[in-house]
Parts: sequence; C-alpha cells; structure tokens
Amino acid sequence: MIAHEIQTATNQPVFSERLLAWFDVHGRHDLPWQQPRTAYRVWISEVMLQQTQVATVIDYFNRFIQRFPQLGDLAAAPLDDVLALWSGLGYYARARNLHAAARVMAAEGIPDSLVHWLALPGVGASTAAAIMAQAFDAPATILDGNVKRVMARHAGIDTPIEQASTIQALYHVAKSHTPTTRLADYTQAIMDLGATLCTRGQANCARCPVSTDCVAYLTDQVAQLPTRRARKPIPTRRAIFLHIEDDAGRLMLIRRPPSGIWGGLWCLPEYTPIEAQELQQSQHSESAARQAMLSQWSFAVQGEAVEIAAFEHRFTHYLLNATIERVRVGTYSYAQDTPDVRWFHVCDLPAALPQLGLPKPIARFLADCSVPLEE
Repeated sequence: MIAHEIQTATNQPVFSERLLAWFDVHGRHDLPWQQPRTAYRVWISEVMLQQTQVATVIDYFNRFIQRFPQLGDLAAAPLDDVLALWSGLGYYARARNLHAAARVMAAEGIPDSLVHWLALPGVGASTAAAIMAQAFDAPATILDGNVKRVMARHAGIDTPIEQASTIQALYHVAKSHTPTTRLADYTQAIMDLGATLCTRGQANCARCPVSTDCVAYLTDQVAQLPTRRARKPIPTRRAIFLHIEDDAGRLMLIRRPPSGIWGGLWCLPEYTPIEAQELQQSQHSESAARQAMLSQWSFAVQGEAVEIAAFEHRFTHYLLNATIERVRVGTYSYAQDTPDVRWFHVCDLPAALPQLGLPKPIARFLADCSVPLEE
C-alpha cells in the first residue's frame, strides 16, 4: 500500500496541508537566510547545506554574508578569501564552484529559471529546485537527504536508496506531494520535518503531522527505512606532511592543486610513501618519496626528518592516517612568496591563519605551533 491509497481510504487532508499546518506552528522561521529570503542568500545557504547540517552552517553563513553581503562582493573577491571563510566546513569544491558561479552571475545576472540555475557550477537538481522554491516561490520539487528519508518512509519504498530507480520513485512521490502555492514554506517544511522529527535515528512519529498514513509507521518499519546497500569498509590512506622550516624560522606553505581533496587550500607539502614492496623496505620508501618532494625546491636539508605530530581525518570514502615531519633547511635563497608558495615566521602565524584557507587538521596543528612553548 502506498501513501496515496491510505490518504484516499481515510479521507484525510492532503499531505501538504497537514505539513504546512505543522510548519506554521513548529517550523523553523528564523534561519538567517530567510530574512531576507533573496536569491543570493538562498543560493549561498543551499550550497553550504549540501552534506552539512543547519546547525553547522549558520555561523559560517553569517560570517560569509558579513564579508560578502552582495553578489558583486563575492564575484570580485580573490578565491583565497572565499576558501579562508570556508575553512573547516569541508567539501571545498563547493567553495570553488560558488566563487565560479558568482562570477558567471555577476556577468550574466541571477537566474530566474530552473534550467539556468542548473547551468551554474555546483548547482544540482535538488539545490536548483530549493532555490527556485524558496527564492521565487516557484513550483519545484526538492529531493535532498532529508526528503528522501521522509518519502521512503511515508510511501514505504524499501529498495536501496542509492539506486537510480529508487531515486526516480522517490522524486515522483515527492512531486505528487508538492503543492501549487506556498512553495517556499512547503520546501522549508519538508526539510524541517526530516531534520527534526523524521530523523535518521530516533524518529518522533508521535509528533509527525503525516504519520497517520505513513506506511513505515503503520507497518512498524520506521527503523528499517530507508534501506541502503551494504557499505564496504572504508580504506585507510597514509600521507606525510612536511613542516619545512628554514634557518630564519620561517615555515613554508604551498597551495594544493585546484582539484581533488582540499583543492586550492594552503597546506604543508604532502607526500605519499611509495609502497614498501616496491623498494623492499618501508624506511627506504619514505626516504625516497621525501627526497623526491624536497628536490623540486633544491633545499639544503639539515639533518634527518623528525616526526612531530600525527592525526587521523575521515573523508567520505577513506580515512587519512597522517604524520607531520619537521625538516630543517638552510636559508632558502629563493624563499619569496609566489602564487603557490608562501613563507611565514612562526610568530606571524596567529594573524595569518584566519586569512588563509587551510584544511581543518592542518589549521589546528599550525595554531598549536604558534603558541610559544613554556620554558
């Protein structure tokens, strides 16, 4: 039995009416991007909310809007400024795409149709629909993670949520519930329902405005839905970062390549040890890889590399197991800033760090480095 059949049998108000009545009383009406709810502010918030919870986004959004109150401010800013404000929020491709899209819109105008939003970097179908609904009150159907969960439970869809056929079925159900009026409120309401009541863990079905015809609730399958494919174990990847310090006490940071993990951020130079079996012994492997990294700058290395820190950082698809090694080098005759290399004296780090886009674990390490050691 699907949700529509249950509604007809019990002659209840339609899904959207019940949801909006609940939203009027219990929904979130004071989120910073709602006041005012302009296309620019909604777009910023929706990109930040990709893979990130509202509670985390709020402070980042407020700082971002304070620095870039208008589209032109964001489009004119250097990418480094954007990445610095994004630092710690993760998924940094979002920031690069946001900046690129701002420049497109500054030249061509803010879109007012779904198809034109979809043409912008970093804007997918659900994000475009959320922008159209919330900024323009236009009929558009969103299908983010919260909405997928609500629809899978309400309609009793029990095929793996990652499957293309499941996503298509969920979209049709979501579209059938989307009203023709109050689109902005409805879009926020369905996201609020998934975020506050129909949660991944302990769903609060007793307070849910649509539980009376929810298939999962009526058949005691709330904890089982939505279903997912069995997840493979997350692999571990090893990396070593170099704390390169010269005789003058200056620390070297480099800009990472624009694509890939932490793309475009400032970071300690990184190398991945060659697999031990390729060079017989792991210590030789690390030494060779380190030397290959350092050789590109022709440093006069003083002494041996010394491990000074270690950390783990979880990405979506793997666990990074990292160590940080200190390498002392002679005063580098070419130690001047370039677009991709910058040198900082340790005493200058406290002022410099907030201005740089840095990976969170590296920023934490450098902040600790900038604190003088007690004698």
